[in-house]
Amino acid sequence: MHHKHLTAALLLSGSALAASPAYAKSDIETAGDVIAVTIPALAYGSTYYMDDPEGRSQFYKSFATNAVVTYGLKKSIDRERPDHSDNDSFPSGHTSIAFQGASFIHKRYGLEYSIPAYVGATFVGYSRVESDKHHTSDVLAGAALGIASSMFLTKSYHNDDLLISANLAPESYQLAVHYQF
Repeated sequence: MHHKHLTAALLLSGSALAASPAYAKSDIETAGDVIAVTIPALAYGSTYYMDDPEGRSQFYKSFATNAVVTYGLKKSIDRERPDHSDNDSFPSGHTSIAFQGASFIHKRYGLEYSIPAYVGATFVGYSRVESDKHHTSDVLAGAALGIASSMFLTKSYHNDDLLISANLAPESYQLAVHYQF
């Protein structure tokens, strides 16, 4: 029952995020700013909706790890923004937090629930390049960091397990990998 409501809520919010008429450059940037915060907020809120304290704890770890790595890289890599406003271009923090939220929903609750969030996160990346705040490589790196933080630090709500077994008998070597979707 929870899944039907979660699906509806995420689809509606994602549809609102993805429906973006032609904007002026500053409107695209503003929309990207709003969506970048909305996606992780929805991901975090989903842990309350699903009454999922374990997921909430995993969200905290994923979000914090992503933020520390992203902003640590920003401060240690001296890359000028395309608009020449500062040297904190690499990686894109907006894109990183948007993809962290989208991939948290994906890993914890399933791909079908995360599609609208991924669409919104992609728009965030587009908005950062379009507004001359980031190079494409900054956005791609931010997306990779956000996805990695959730994929490595979040476990599926459905307790999907990856099972690996090996038979290392002298006459036969066998490796079996089983993952239930």
